[in-house]
Amino acid sequence: MHQKNSVLLLTTLAMASIAVTACSTTVPVQNEPVPLINQFQAVWNEVTTDPLDELPHVEVSFWKLFANGKNIILGDSKRTLEEHANILQPFEKLAHPNGICFKGVWNIDVDNKYSGYFKLNSEALIIVRASAAMSNTRRGELRSFGFAGKLFPTMNPMEVVQEHSANFFLIDDLGGTRAEHYTDVSLTNEPSASKTSEVFKSLLYVLKLARAFSLADENPGIRQVYEISQLGEINNEAAITPRWMKLEAQPGQTVDAIDFRDELLIAGNQKLMFAISVASEQTNDQKDWQTIGNITLDTSVVSASCDHRLHFHHPVWNSSLNH
Repeated sequence: MHQKNSVLLLTTLAMASIAVTACSTTVPVQNEPVPLINQFQAVWNEVTTDPLDELPHVEVSFWKLFANGKNIILGDSKRTLEEHANILQPFEKLAHPNGICFKGVWNIDVDNKYSGYFKLNSEALIIVRASAAMSNTRRGELRSFGFAGKLFPTMNPMEVVQEHSANFFLIDDLGGTRAEHYTDVSLTNEPSASKTSEVFKSLLYVLKLARAFSLADENPGIRQVYEISQLGEINNEAAITPRWMKLEAQPGQTVDAIDFRDELLIAGNQKLMFAISVASEQTNDQKDWQTIGNITLDTSVVSASCDHRLHFHHPVWNSSLNH
């Protein structure tokens, strides 16, 4: 396989962390719109309305990409670039189908040059979905981990905010690794692209996704984070955005579970913390990371709505960003 085609195959998984929809025999897809809800508590209530007692294990399938002769994945990948609703009618996530959701707080405690909610002393409520690409969820399997975040510019969960939530997407390695724990990996908005057996095992499926995502957006291999740097700003054109963002779990939080969702499950007064790092320059291919804050998660849920209704808007590629 040519190098160009290999990169195209793998970059699809970066864009595939979004919540795209397809027809399903188990999830009833509906066309009725869901009102845009910009209140943290209302969204979290929807996410937790239908918790599951057992971990679901959804398998990806090439046949879910089509319905009645229509290219579902192409239309839905375009929709994620346009739709800002936090909650949708039930749908299937075609590349990251199995996940666990959290609520918590975003906090920036180190001074830096960036704007919006990257600025010093920024605090926001956050809803997160951690996931694994394709079908593998268990330790020992090749797993590509994803982290999707949704920031609400308030610390009052009942406030109906006027701005859209700011969404971001991070992945550890597009081809997957054999990392034993979710908390062992670094997740970034421009992840590595290892050529692993998991990608080639699902070659036809991944090729179709790659084609759809490359048509929908200009550069699906990197997920820009300007929604965060523009949040709360009056003049978006003056916003300063880091090129790269990285999350790493704080040390000492490893849980030795087989499935990554059991590993991340929060019980009682436990908390799960991730350090936030950003960079815009690199030296000898090494990014000049600056750790500027943390995400503290205090509640988790595995639910049908987490996997099938929570929606993360995808920012379109913007070539004119200030860094």
